[in-house]
Amino acid sequence: MFFNLVMKNSKRNRQENGLFFVSLIVSIIAFYIILSLENQDVIIFLKTMESDAVNRLLLLTPALYAGSLFILFFLVYFAGKYQLERRSHELGMYLMLGMRRSRLFSMLLVEEIWNSIISLVIGIPIAIFISEMISMITAKVVGLGIIGHNFSFSIWAVLWTIVGYFLIRLTALLILSGNTAKKEIMQLLSESQDKKHKVHNRMFIVIKLLLGVILLSIAYGLAIVGVAWTSIEIMGITVILGLCGTFLLFHGIGILFEIILKNRNKKNGLEVFTFRQLQENVFLKSTSLAISSLLVLMALCFFGYGVAVSFNSSSKDQHVLHYTFQGDEQHIKSELDKSQLNDYINEIFDVKLGRLKDYNEESSFLAGNLIEAVAEQKDSQDKDILLNNLQSFDDPYLISLSGYNNILKLAGKDTIKLGENQAALFNGIDFSYGNSAELLRSSLKKNVMIKIENEEYELVEQLYQDKIVTDRSININYAVIVSDNVFDRIAYLEPEDHFWNATLKDDFVKKNGLMQGIRQVNELLNKTDIKYESYLQNMGRQLFYTVAASYTTIYLAIIFLIIANTFIGVQFLMQQQKTKRRYQTIIRLGCSYKDLCKSARNQIKWYFSFPILVAVIGSIFGIRALFSGVATSEMKSNVDTLMIIAVPIVLVLFVVEICYIIAVMRISDKQIHSLMDVKREE
Repeated sequence: MFFNLVMKNSKRNRQENGLFFVSLIVSIIAFYIILSLENQDVIIFLKTMESDAVNRLLLLTPALYAGSLFILFFLVYFAGKYQLERRSHELGMYLMLGMRRSRLFSMLLVEEIWNSIISLVIGIPIAIFISEMISMITAKVVGLGIIGHNFSFSIWAVLWTIVGYFLIRLTALLILSGNTAKKEIMQLLSESQDKKHKVHNRMFIVIKLLLGVILLSIAYGLAIVGVAWTSIEIMGITVILGLCGTFLLFHGIGILFEIILKNRNKKNGLEVFTFRQLQENVFLKSTSLAISSLLVLMALCFFGYGVAVSFNSSSKDQHVLHYTFQGDEQHIKSELDKSQLNDYINEIFDVKLGRLKDYNEESSFLAGNLIEAVAEQKDSQDKDILLNNLQSFDDPYLISLSGYNNILKLAGKDTIKLGENQAALFNGIDFSYGNSAELLRSSLKKNVMIKIENEEYELVEQLYQDKIVTDRSININYAVIVSDNVFDRIAYLEPEDHFWNATLKDDFVKKNGLMQGIRQVNELLNKTDIKYESYLQNMGRQLFYTVAASYTTIYLAIIFLIIANTFIGVQFLMQQQKTKRRYQTIIRLGCSYKDLCKSARNQIKWYFSFPILVAVIGSIFGIRALFSGVATSEMKSNVDTLMIIAVPIVLVLFVVEICYIIAVMRISDKQIHSLMDVKREE
């Protein structure tokens, strides 16, 4: 009898609170995916090259897990509170019929355990499947699929998911059941009463609204121009301004509803009822909605940023070189031939880098004309930084034209053609930031002249930024590309600055795949004494940035989105439950079920729309701020493109919001239907 009652109640709770149940299943999936991260193919691959960085990333997993549990606890608590309030009359009847409080607590505990087991049974298999799909898709996208996929099931991830999930659910139940046990039977049986609300000064509300708009505008301004990231202090001020502005905005928004109500009073009574409900739910629940809006804002920012970073890393792979060797040409060729590596590698070519033979600090190299051309550009922060960097451009590297042209040929680009006394400007992509490259290109259109060894050279209009080595053998800020004759005449070449580049043969790559091909060649090269670097190192580093940025931010986005939407929905349903006497009065006055549902649905649309709208507007600035402060130099140079990717992603999340709104509407309809049943019984 006892267990039949538990099963019946559990089933009814799942049906009546499907939104909450599904949200918890999604949370279980998110828990498992982040906890099983180290078992995924891409992480296993990264450990072979970026082990220290990966280990530091994995050290964040417990922190993400603990933080998620802490936040989800409040979600479970509020949802559980709503469930118990709905069942208040039912629980009072159990006690009235003689059930002991200890027996009642046992019933609630078993119900909670049973529902938790069902959600885990559903969630964990789905989580394992999705984790496998993520692992396989990621491996395929980055070119690792050929290496071989291993099943990434993690027993530890399952155990910690179960432990954490039960921990927050049972802790919330203990607190809620303790509060319920303190209530007298008559309190449980009595209908919920509307609370009396404090009357606020209208002028004070207007001040709050205006001040909130002003503070938010300042915070968004600091974020969008990048000033917020210049120091921890300014970032702290920006965050505080944003938080205060959001709370003040929601506290002050009630004045708008009062204005709307004035224009609605002449209309039918149901519309007045609808807007009165909205006024109380928004104006008097402003703190809850502000918190919900901030959670949605964080979710949108993290999701837009994470997806854009992932897309940028996978779609902007512009590598052309597979290997860079350093050392004597004859020794390198001899070792390659000895190890039969010539069967896999195309002919190597050199890129000569040198310094001026007769360098004199005062007159050997002068770039004053270039600095003047940059100074004539439109004032901006990027221009000031560029001018500051060019002040140290007095002893540049020189790059041989033939070597650089070989790189351009491999990339399928037009080669450089230099006339007599002409040169080209090189700017390392790793040292390019913001709008600096565009400033240089615009400056080069003004017939810029430089002096090298007392001879004038005209810089061609094109700026060159192609990588001259495979990975990080050398990083150059600025250099000058000169013809081979000029290079041999004025440049001094250090042995360690002589780089030999190579690519794998097309048929070998086609047969084995790029990643697998490089791994095979690396195994052979490791048996020689050749100093080399391969594209695998570059790939590993970029892949790590993708995983670190996209995996963690998308995970946090999912957690925040679940919590925010469920929190908004539960808050509305709790408010509807507490004010059900009003609904019963409207029903007795002759309001139909259809009209009352329409009223509630309008309330839900407004209740969800306002915090979400504020969050969407804020997310555009928030994502831009993340790209300004938490991004590699390559990403910073592509901020506009990343924003074009991120903004539609934010809009796609409206589909998720619509699903939540529809779910809350259906639950609301059921609550109203139960009130209609009460009327018929009377």
